[in-house]
Amino acid sequence: MSTLSSIKDIAKLAQVSQGTASLVLNGKGTALRISAATQQRILEAARALNYSPNISARRLRSGGETVAPIIALFWTMDTRASLIGRYLKGIQESLHAQETEYELLVQPYVGGRIQDVKSLVTGTRFNGAIIANATDEDEAFLQTTPLLVPVVLYQRYSDKFCTINVDNEHTGQEVARLFTSRGHTHAGVIVPRVSSRAIQYRKQGFVDKAAALGLSINPVHITEGEFSEEGGYQAAQALLQASEDRPTALFVLSDQMAVGVLAALREAGIGVPEDMELVGHDDNEIARFTVPPLTTIHFPVEEMAKACFQMIVDVLHHQVVPPAARMFEPHLVIRQSCGEFNSR
Repeated sequence: MSTLSSIKDIAKLAQVSQGTASLVLNGKGTALRISAATQQRILEAARALNYSPNISARRLRSGGETVAPIIALFWTMDTRASLIGRYLKGIQESLHAQETEYELLVQPYVGGRIQDVKSLVTGTRFNGAIIANATDEDEAFLQTTPLLVPVVLYQRYSDKFCTINVDNEHTGQEVARLFTSRGHTHAGVIVPRVSSRAIQYRKQGFVDKAAALGLSINPVHITEGEFSEEGGYQAAQALLQASEDRPTALFVLSDQMAVGVLAALREAGIGVPEDMELVGHDDNEIARFTVPPLTTIHFPVEEMAKACFQMIVDVLHHQVVPPAARMFEPHLVIRQSCGEFNSR
């Protein structure tokens, strides 16, 4: 079926003109004041008819060579941009493993404003999308909006889209168990100030398990900071100034922030691990080279990125039907900032 006849069928099913259907499918509906109800009816009709825009035909190269299918990676324009390097490494490995050639389009977006990317709805720029770091607002939009582009969500749960995730709550619980096994009775936690359910699950898993194990966490020892070294430094200073009764163990939900935390503790004359044991999260390369080297949670970013790419490819080839899900398991990497589990 040609693209023109598909639009004709969509228009007939949605009970609109072909011109109206074409405008909506090309992302011009809102600008031309076509009602939201009409746009949704057209997009739902397109999905029902399995309409797929011929992106390659629109991007013919000289000599008649057509481009490969395009996969878009959506990544937020915030401090988490520093984490994209490991993710792209995993994507690159997956690209090399594919028998078919694909192109990768990195699509920055503002957290909470993914609805501004009209081509995500219309499918006019890419064939599939991997979406990372979606906020609650972004998830609500994705959940309620008909999309012509197949989507895989990274580090999110969904009953609509395919997902690649980890058990973040279990991760927090594991750190609480580690601190308890080492005899700590007072702990603290430093949290990145970003809109992320994954981070909130880690924090809540840690706090809830600590309470169950009798590991005390004073509310003033739960501090937030920007997702950066400076943010970790300032959050640690706030925690140290909050009360004279300091925790002896600290869970920092970002290795990047933990670098700043270590600097703040050093300035305050607090030895790690002698006076305070410290556990980070992510197992970024820098964790091996801090002073002391950082005990951390290995977060399998590269492996999850490969899984995201393979998942979207499988959806495009109808080998996977949404909402498929795959779960990964992070694990502790013991270095010098905090010792191993003590058996009891």
